[in-house]
Amino acid sequence: MVFEILKKEEMAAGVWKMVIDAPDVAKASKAGQFVIVRAHDDSERIPLTIADIDRGKGTVMMSVQALGKGTKQLTKMNVGESLADFAGPLGTPADVKKIGTVVLVGGGVGIAPVYPQIKAYKEAGNRVITIIGARNKDLLMMEEEFEAASDEHYVSTDDGSKGHHGFVTDIVKVLLDKQNAGEYTGERIGRVVVIGPPILMKVAANLMTNYPDVEIIVSINSMMVDGTGMCGGCRVIVGGEVKFACVDGPEFDGRLVDFDTLMNRLMIYKKDELAASSKYDDECAGGICSKQVCSKPE
Repeated sequence: MVFEILKKEEMAAGVWKMVIDAPDVAKASKAGQFVIVRAHDDSERIPLTIADIDRGKGTVMMSVQALGKGTKQLTKMNVGESLADFAGPLGTPADVKKIGTVVLVGGGVGIAPVYPQIKAYKEAGNRVITIIGARNKDLLMMEEEFEAASDEHYVSTDDGSKGHHGFVTDIVKVLLDKQNAGEYTGERIGRVVVIGPPILMKVAANLMTNYPDVEIIVSINSMMVDGTGMCGGCRVIVGGEVKFACVDGPEFDGRLVDFDTLMNRLMIYKKDELAASSKYDDECAGGICSKQVCSKPE
């Protein structure tokens, strides 16, 4: 298979949208699933949540934040080049069904993977409220797409540069408090889905202890290597049991996830990841780049 890059653009500072020619993956994909990608033959495997699909065109869109060596290699590739691997769809699809009103929350690079869920929940007959947030307005993405697809849409920034000055969870709380007070006139909010950094999902899950009649679903995209459950690298404790995010998830009941253990595990290889990224930057500056072309992103 030739997984050609058909489109590439910067959606936010350091975050790139890449549309890949992958008809088989597009045909089989459902909201909530992910792919395992390698930029080159000697690149590391990277798990990326599917941000959008077009079955008619046979394309899959993913969002990539250039942080580590693997994602930097990926974002240096240009339209017309082909990826070494694009394996998927992987993971269990999102449990999309008729709820009533669903609140979909995306934080940072987790914004893009929320988009296919808007479509899926709408198709299931739900009213959909979306909330996106980032540290500042320059890191927000897909605002027009979200606003057009949602019944209600809210924006939040940590620094107040756009929308609500604060966190996405502040808006979730306002909506649920209105519902409890009988002020909310729409269909009852029955589920909140959160995709973003682990700390965001932890805060959201803690908030939901005050609203026991509303479901909280989180998407755990932790360390993954093979994406099939064989390596055990993505272990996460859910309800006191060990689960594999790649095959049992990536979505879980947020009230049952042991976020402290998850975040500690995510720090295990942080030092090695930073060292590899720094070495790659130095090689690129010297024109070596681990045998890969050091072209700048378009």
